[in-house]
Amino acid sequence: MPYVLRMNVTPVKSTALSHPDEVDLGDVGIPEDRLFYLVDDEGRLLAGSRHGPLQTIQPTYDSDREHLTLAFPDGSVAEGDAAVFAEGLITDFHGRPVRAHVVPGPWTQALSAFAGMPIRLARCDQPGEGIDVYHVTMVSNASVAELAMNGGHDGDLDAARFRMTFELEGSVAHEEDTWAGRRVRIGKALLRIHGPVPRCVVTTQSPETGVKDFDTLKTIVSYRPLMTDENGIPFGMYGEVERPGRVRLGDRVEVLR
Repeated sequence: MPYVLRMNVTPVKSTALSHPDEVDLGDVGIPEDRLFYLVDDEGRLLAGSRHGPLQTIQPTYDSDREHLTLAFPDGSVAEGDAAVFAEGLITDFHGRPVRAHVVPGPWTQALSAFAGMPIRLARCDQPGEGIDVYHVTMVSNASVAELAMNGGHDGDLDAARFRMTFELEGSVAHEEDTWAGRRVRIGKALLRIHGPVPRCVVTTQSPETGVKDFDTLKTIVSYRPLMTDENGIPFGMYGEVERPGRVRLGDRVEVLR
């Protein structure tokens, strides 16, 4: 039976992932996951596809104190109160409007200097809105290993490049694809699995450097059919929380009848 090998979360979309031992899934997934995101000077979403090295910035968010810290690769740190809001904005998340507010503070100068372009920090008005489509994603390490083999990758391919909520061990390659439309129990939570996740150029980048190091998209297309919806390149699955609960590393993933 598959089980949870690793979990990936980040309070600031497009920055480095952390790997907690346990998470509490609510109706909107993990409330602090992608609570913040980055926009350019015109309020447009700034993702890793525009500047991959954003993934090397390590964020830490203390929700009790409303304190956000960004640690940069050069050792510098920008931190402060993340509950202070400036102007409101509505950001286009791939066709879905997300209401948020700009968060003033030291992050603007630090992020802009790091990326060499104007960047502002925004905070979603509602937790859970910073995701792309559904609140939970998952992929098996067997699927990632098959991708690496088909692409002739030398050594293991780090599944973190797919930035999925759950990485699973103990299944065959792309077994998770067969769960579409079904319920799965993970720890104390119950999920409904939806369709495949359409992948973008971020998956071609090393999660350690943000630099392109493996053509995931070309490789996926070489051995997997495109999605019928807008010819997306599928890898991993979307899910939604039907019953909240705690999930820990090692918890079994039980597919229900």
